[in-house]
Amino acid sequence: MNHSLHNYYALHARIYDATRWTFLFGRERILHRIATVSQPTRILEVGCGTGRNLRSMQRIFPNAEITGVDLSIDMLEIAKRKTSGVRLIQQAYNAPMVGSFDLVLFSYALTMFNPGWEQAIQAAKANLTPDGLLAVVDFSHTRSATFRRWMGMNHVRMEGHLWPETSTSLEPIINERIPAYAGIWHYGMFIGRNAAQTAC
Repeated sequence: MNHSLHNYYALHARIYDATRWTFLFGRERILHRIATVSQPTRILEVGCGTGRNLRSMQRIFPNAEITGVDLSIDMLEIAKRKTSGVRLIQQAYNAPMVGSFDLVLFSYALTMFNPGWEQAIQAAKANLTPDGLLAVVDFSHTRSATFRRWMGMNHVRMEGHLWPETSTSLEPIINERIPAYAGIWHYGMFIGRNAAQTAC
């Protein structure tokens, strides 16, 4: 993690949960949509942050073994206080982890992996079990240059660049772009099945 991003998370970890609900849309919705097609028993969340999704997944998938990985120790300290029975790991996710998972989730993480988002997606695909799911909910794109610059100052890239890569070698189950705030920007929701490995 570069120095500016480390400082960003050190500051925002304290206010993350109190502020992000106003614009990080779809986080709970994607978990419920996953539950309609699968009941994963081994789950990895990449960029798990303060543990909001980890706690929701414990409720929605009560029989799952859940692992959260994040580069920010400040975010993980909060996640540790908010969850129990979850494995938390501090590291970059630029290569597959040991083990395999029925579900790999990225929730508003990949658009901040600059560089590194492509490596993270490829690592996730390699970490999937046959028939496992990759799920992504994240910012997508905006037509407003001013908003794009403002998001860039917050380390978020909004160019719709994630979705072609997520679809490669996976069977899309859900692949949507959804307008927010009257279309000022869009977020995306993707769930794909590891059909390529299933066919091997």
